[in-house]
Amino acid sequence: MKRLTLGSLFSGSGGFEVAGILSGIEPIWNSEVLPFAKRVTTKRLPQVKHYGDISKLNGAELPPVDIITFGSPCQSVSIAGRRDGIKHTAHGDDVTTRSGLFFEAIRIIKEMRCATHGKYPRYIVFENVSGLYSSTGGEDFRTVLEE
Repeated sequence: MKRLTLGSLFSGSGGFEVAGILSGIEPIWNSEVLPFAKRVTTKRLPQVKHYGDISKLNGAELPPVDIITFGSPCQSVSIAGRRDGIKHTAHGDDVTTRSGLFFEAIRIIKEMRCATHGKYPRYIVFENVSGLYSSTGGEDFRTVLEE
């Protein structure tokens, strides 16, 4: 039986990758921009290909994986943050908020699905804060579900 593979966007210090390894899933690649987090995952997960800035990636060019995990930045939807919502200029907004980087993950997933004729990724795992439910009166959560 083929082992499941994983790609992680907004990887941070590699939590999804480590959970994958503990579950018998093989992490193949990740994307992260924060220098300290990149150093942690490079040191602890040397077998994982590190791609850097999500906005510079093309899902059609990444190695196809069974699972894509992501926890896009939460500052714009968190009750502890500014609550300016999930906004992205590619969706007609005036600005791209940090939480709006959610759309970059969706773009990569769609590009990979298109390039693999719908075969990959088979599963998507999205993690975020509970403030997403109420941000912009619930519209941000509706956006996530629709995407």
